[in-house]
Amino acid sequence: MRRVLALLTLVLTAAEKPPQAAPRPLPRSIDGLPIGAIPPQEMPATGCAAFLWTNTTTRSLAAMLTTEPPRARLAPGGMIVDLVRTEQSGGGNYGFTTHGDYAAGDYRVAVDIEIVERGDLTQGAIIPAGTMRFEKEGSDGVVVPVVGIIGCAQ
Repeated sequence: MRRVLALLTLVLTAAEKPPQAAPRPLPRSIDGLPIGAIPPQEMPATGCAAFLWTNTTTRSLAAMLTTEPPRARLAPGGMIVDLVRTEQSGGGNYGFTTHGDYAAGDYRVAVDIEIVERGDLTQGAIIPAGTMRFEKEGSDGVVVPVVGIIGCAQ
């Protein structure tokens, strides 16, 4: 009888808790590239963010660049990594320039973007064209065409 009560208690306790959904694994690759899509990202509380989508067969969120802190978030092989901005050059606005280099561990990313302000956008701009050059030490690099949008915190 005690075993039945213990089992019943265990079953009822488990039934009270909603099942936790397992985190969905990230895609390991976008269109055969060595980077996967990152999940939707939230705007930072301060500064600006540039959201970059692949401009390939599949339009996927490939990277998010932020100004505070200056970093790039992407998912090589389906694992999210944050790279620190190591250099930037060229004209720009919203804390971004037309060229930025990012690095962490074995990864290097060079981003070249066109920043276009439009009258119908406030606190941001569009990125109608750009490239993201992704390199991992010991592997071939790849250049990914990107498009995007810049948004800034209030």
